[in-house]
Amino acid sequence: MALAVVLAAICVLSTTAQICEAREIKELHIGYQPTTHHIAEMTAMEKGWWKRDLERFGIEKVTDTEFPSGPPEMTAMMAGELDVAYVGNAPPISAIDKGLDAKIVAAVNINGSAIVLLPELAANYTSPEDLRGLKIATYPPGSIQDTLLRKWLKDNGIDPENDLEIVPVGTGDAISAIDARAVNGVFLPSPSPTLIELAGTGKIVVLSGDMWPDHACCCLLASGELIREHPELLEQIIRIHINATEYNIEHIDEAAEIFAGK
Repeated sequence: MALAVVLAAICVLSTTAQICEAREIKELHIGYQPTTHHIAEMTAMEKGWWKRDLERFGIEKVTDTEFPSGPPEMTAMMAGELDVAYVGNAPPISAIDKGLDAKIVAAVNINGSAIVLLPELAANYTSPEDLRGLKIATYPPGSIQDTLLRKWLKDNGIDPENDLEIVPVGTGDAISAIDARAVNGVFLPSPSPTLIELAGTGKIVVLSGDMWPDHACCCLLASGELIREHPELLEQIIRIHINATEYNIEHIDEAAEIFAGK
């Protein structure tokens, strides 16, 4: 009941003069990224929960699309290619400011990223000052990682524009870069930092939760059209997300297998 009330309020407060009248929708498009932050989406897809639980709303097909980071995901949403997106909190804010018709409708996770340095640099790391002059790869400007990294550097008296080089890349390119020692370090969401450590090509030196305790990270974003015209469908989408999240917590090993197979 509480969820329905919240969704009704979102509908009423949506920046449009249209009435919340449902129009038929047969295919739902979901965006996500290759991070364990978005594993609820993956589990719901693997288990068939998206299609099964949305069929009564007329949904015949659910398509999910992987994006390397938040900014290109928001570009796709602005183009009308996505109805729902699992994404960091920062990209939607920038996209909405540029005209994206969408709203954050649920939280997904907090914290969950880390700075990883080459082993020899990590061995001598003691403070943010040790990042001066280094080349650090992270997600593009507008992403939660880029936003958080720059804020943390500034808070510690380091100019992110002049005191080091921040290289904007996606997950795969960032991992390849540190593997090839083309960068001195990376700032990425899980599980990438752990995977890099396991490969022996880097070592975690700072967790994002220590950079900004309990910082918001990812969220569930819904298009304005979905909010206005399909509030009951949206309510069920959120319920599926919550159920998948709770399932993952109770079945960690299975969730890990689902992520590994994605």
